[in-house]
Amino acid sequence: MGELSTNLDPEIQEPIVPETRVHRNHPIDNIIGDPYAGVQTRHRTITENTSLYTEIFDTGVMETCLHAAFVSQLEPKNVKEALTDNCWIEAMQDELSQFQKLHVWDLVDLPKGFQPIGTRWVFKCKTDDRHVVVKNKARLVVQGFYQQEGLDYNEVYAPVARIEAIRLFLAYATYVGFNVYQLDVKSAFLYGKVHEEVYVTQPPGFEDPHNINKVYKLDKALYGLHQAPRAWYETLSKHLLSNGFDRGQIDSTLFIRKVGGDILLVQVYVDDIIFGSTNEGMCREFEKVMKSKFEMSNMGELSFFLGLQVSQRENGIYLHQTNYVQDILSKYKMSDSTPYGTSIPVNHGLHPDRDGKDVDNRLYRGMIGSLMYLTASRPDIMFALCLCSRFQSQPKESHMIAVKRIFRYLKGKPRLGLWYSKQQSFDFKAYTDSDYGGCNLDRKSTSGGCQFLGDRLVSWQCKKQSTVSVSTCEAEYIVAASGCSQILWIQQQLRDYGLNFTGTPLFIDNNATMSITNNPVKHSKTKHIEIRHHFIRDCAEKHLIELVKVHTDENLADLFTKAFDRSRFEHLVNLIGMFNPE
Repeated sequence: MGELSTNLDPEIQEPIVPETRVHRNHPIDNIIGDPYAGVQTRHRTITENTSLYTEIFDTGVMETCLHAAFVSQLEPKNVKEALTDNCWIEAMQDELSQFQKLHVWDLVDLPKGFQPIGTRWVFKCKTDDRHVVVKNKARLVVQGFYQQEGLDYNEVYAPVARIEAIRLFLAYATYVGFNVYQLDVKSAFLYGKVHEEVYVTQPPGFEDPHNINKVYKLDKALYGLHQAPRAWYETLSKHLLSNGFDRGQIDSTLFIRKVGGDILLVQVYVDDIIFGSTNEGMCREFEKVMKSKFEMSNMGELSFFLGLQVSQRENGIYLHQTNYVQDILSKYKMSDSTPYGTSIPVNHGLHPDRDGKDVDNRLYRGMIGSLMYLTASRPDIMFALCLCSRFQSQPKESHMIAVKRIFRYLKGKPRLGLWYSKQQSFDFKAYTDSDYGGCNLDRKSTSGGCQFLGDRLVSWQCKKQSTVSVSTCEAEYIVAASGCSQILWIQQQLRDYGLNFTGTPLFIDNNATMSITNNPVKHSKTKHIEIRHHFIRDCAEKHLIELVKVHTDENLADLFTKAFDRSRFEHLVNLIGMFNPE
């Protein structure tokens, strides 16, 4: 018969005649919970928070299991595969029922001289911040690359908010002291009116068997059409303007409504909307205005927007991309790497290295692109990333090592982000600096700048200058002119908020640049500087800006122009207002 496998202790002899008994000796690995713990009553279990159910609930395992029971965990590769799963069939039916509800299209015969545009299904598993699948989303999109300009579409431009405008919005919210909310319009593009005559094929897998040769004529825009974003923006802006809102004079994606001393601000980024007001009643009124026209799928306090994680606290707002950092570390297999204290060494010596060993160009560019997306909340990696991005055409092994060092720096500080404190001053100030001849490729200088509202960092720049400067003064003068342009843009943005800033201090650490700006006399040593850089003189004369001398050690723009040792690097990171909750 062979040796019987039981859960008895090996020293216990089995009787020849089997006996019915209860085994008391079990392997400890098979026991759930602490075997040495005493008897737990229900009340004691709940109060001490040690029950198995409580542990499952707190760790989120229960929520994961509940979602896994009702949604699919895998994304189908094609519609044929999706039609074999009831979860995805239901998702596709929800999409088509939304079309019928909004009167998106009509089934007609194809007129002569028109060619229908193909359609296809796009499947996506929606996840929460813990990467748990919470929804199966099926989207029917149009193959817009088949559209012909002048026939299927004309104007396609739609205004889009800059990421700096989003940070400025949040900084203003902390200054005034109101909460920021977000809402998601369900199938937003389906509300846009199509003015052109556009025909599309029937959705794959849902063809009408009695009218197989017919096509759909679009009345509303579908995702994938060139004119879809413009059509949605026109519909949304008309609805808001008709309900007492004013469009920003500078930023067309900002809508303002003022009632007495209260203000309501609405910022639009395509189909994502954030809003806030000094009066909570105005926020509720805005929700009613939106619900009267559109179907809302999600509303609440702002927590995630354009890849930014937004943590609203009593004393401020914390902007970070912690989840994204963990994702890219896992994607490029850097989760177990050794952390570094800085993003780039002081004596990095990065140069073209034409005799170096080649690396995978596609991998290198992918890593650079992933890090670029992270700079929305991580100015501390800006200089190192811009330096590494100069070698994308022919990356070498030394360049790959430099990029991996940035990942190792992120490994050590994954939760570092921007901190916007409440109830602080809202004074507008800016810093600029340059690294003369810092590029080893062509000896062009590196420009760096940053702009603050109080202690809130809202904008920063790091860029190689387009021309070769022949002196430190010229390099500093060019970067000061570039910083002046950013100052003017922010001043104009703030006018829509009802704030008028003039005489904004621009801190620089070069006396010659201040002399050239304040002295309108043309010198022989400055006549070769391009005319477009001299507009800073005009801005200074109009008192839009004011150049202020600052010591090099106190110039915060230094962080964006060169590498530093760990102590100096961490000092600058703290000064620009970055926050690490760990």
